Amino acid sequence: MEYYCRLGDGHLIKMTKEDMKNSIEAGTNDAAERGEIPALTDDEQEFLLDIMCNPQKNVSVEPGNEIVVTHDIGTIRIDGDQGNSGVGIPVSRLAGILIHERAFGTDTMELGHIDYSFKPVKPIIFQEQQTVERVNLLATILVLYGAMPNLGLYYYPDGPFNNPSERFQAGDVAGALEAQEKAAEHAHRDMVYIMKNLWDVGCEGVNFDTTAAAGDADFYATLMATEELKRDTGLVVEMGMAAENVIGIHGSIEYKGMRLAGLYPHEQVKVAEKAGVDVFGPVVNTNTSRDMAWNMARAVTFVKACVEASDIPIHVNMGMGVGGTPMFETPATDMVTRASKAMAEVAKVDGI
Repeated sequence: MEYYCRLGDGHLIKMTKEDMKNSIEAGTNDAAERGEIPALTDDEQEFLLDIMCNPQKNVSVEPGNEIVVTHDIGTIRIDGDQGNSGVGIPVSRLAGILIHERAFGTDTMELGHIDYSFKPVKPIIFQEQQTVERVNLLATILVLYGAMPNLGLYYYPDGPFNNPSERFQAGDVAGALEAQEKAAEHAHRDMVYIMKNLWDVGCEGVNFDTTAAAGDADFYATLMATEELKRDTGLVVEMGMAAENVIGIHGSIEYKGMRLAGLYPHEQVKVAEKAGVDVFGPVVNTNTSRDMAWNMARAVTFVKACVEASDIPIHVNMGMGVGGTPMFETPATDMVTRASKAMAEVAKVDGI
């Protein structure tokens, strides 16, 4: 007998139960080897197999195992175009938040600028203050302000500093390292400036989304910004990562004695805790050429180790090619619900 499954790019395929079992074993072993963490137990692998072989199109958790949902660029899901997973409905960001709260029953929501990076917000901070005030007057649920640290915007031609990739190619290693350190300093300063101004008008929290997308210096800047904001404000800080492994573009930058390059989720969370992060969002990347049984088992293995290592809530990042879901702008609910159930009931995450 064959069961419906998908490849990591969302393509619908069929697999036998034995093939799925082998994929689950291979996926968890891959994560265990890379992260130097325990593989899933035989019982946990069997549980994942039952989820994948469930004949229902969509699955759910047992009553009592429900978890909290947080969003990144949530309002843009409505008024954005389909290239950004939106549906192109022309509503304001405020209306989008209220729709999520009052129609969709969302646990939390997020306000973000359409560009969704911190650097472009700085010139329009006063307009964003007005928006935050209006949102807080009308919304009841927790509303975070979200954006990406996006260190790449600080490099030429978008920013004032040399592009590290170009400097490395030219053999100027010292120049590449210096450019990243200067960019991190400016990004840290901009994130703090923006969030302190929003805190002044009642902003409740911040979501540093896609942290470390530009490597270990990007991670460093966000950790430093978190530390300062937790010291000087009462903001709730959620930090969502960009990848399962911090890319060492700088390679030697450290935070409180911990070298940031090469850290996996169970190590990333301990550094985030030191900075004062309140909620951590680990990422596990989807391999588009492997089946989703393999991808899901691999993702759950990494995240389970992260949950066990963590002293703060874990809201795993899922969707569009991370967290055991296909790499597709609007991932099919059959795989999304299976991966979500696995994260809730095997990895024991606090939220998604």
